[in-house]
Amino acid sequence: MWHGSQHGKPNAEGESLSCPDSAGKTMGTILPGTLKRCSLCQVEIRGLAGGQEQVIFSQGAPGTRAKLWARVCQYVKEPQRCLNQDVTQRGAVQVDDFYGEPPSFGPFDGAGAVGAGEPPASS
Repeated sequence: MWHGSQHGKPNAEGESLSCPDSAGKTMGTILPGTLKRCSLCQVEIRGLAGGQEQVIFSQGAPGTRAKLWARVCQYVKEPQRCLNQDVTQRGAVQVDDFYGEPPSFGPFDGAGAVGAGEPPASS
């Protein structure tokens, strides 16, 4: 449970305690200007000013904890080692946080056709 007197005070790991802002959104737990690396997937989360956080993926643009959870954290087999299992820290996951469906490659996409993945026989 969050107590107002603890807001902004770092714990032994250098993390500030999370608390809701005036809009009810949970603020970040990593101090501005610091990075925290997940021991499981090695992703980095950067603390920003105003209690915001930025997830640094190995590929692509930076994102949010919600996007990290949608794409990686929900599938971990050792959740106790995951840096991003607390729903109050990651916020609501949006539809576009998940990976989209892969594009179709027509008759070569393996959609159950006989000889799927092979070009048609030449005549």
